[in-house]
Amino acid sequence: MTNELTCNQVIALMSFYVDDKLNSRLKEYVDEHLRRCPKCREVYMQSKKIVKHILTLTDTQGDHNPFYTKQYEDFKHNLSAYIDNELSENESLRIKKIAITNPLARKDLEDMYNFKKLLHNSFDKTRTEWKNDCSKAIINRLNKTENIISKDPFYKLIGAFTALISLIMLGFFATLYFQ
Repeated sequence: MTNELTCNQVIALMSFYVDDKLNSRLKEYVDEHLRRCPKCREVYMQSKKIVKHILTLTDTQGDHNPFYTKQYEDFKHNLSAYIDNELSENESLRIKKIAITNPLARKDLEDMYNFKKLLHNSFDKTRTEWKNDCSKAIINRLNKTENIISKDPFYKLIGAFTALISLIMLGFFATLYFQ
């Protein structure tokens, strides 16, 4: 592995990098990429900010924060499903009501939407900047291989036919010569 990571690789490693769960060598490679790439550095800063916010929320549980209620716990439990439109209409309405009335829930919802938007924008940027589409290259190679394989039996048949004709001709000349 060289120390030149692509944006896609850095984005894929971002959560491990933010959580400081990369080995030292890989961490150095990501550090080097972040020094050179402002787009990935922005994703890193946003990710770090969101993780810090989540950690502060877990520190303010219980009696310290009056908005940390059973409703808020239910909200947090269903937030991902709500963002991905996987809840029923009634459940979605309940999540919206909690987000309106609870400042913690509202902040979490805003952070999740911002994070989702950041990830989508980052993916779209790297996808449009990525000139070599590996999936197309693989499909093209497979198509070429299939074409060679489909022609291969035809060439085998012609080779066998040529060999057979050669043997017949050789046998014919051998019988004429030895008679």
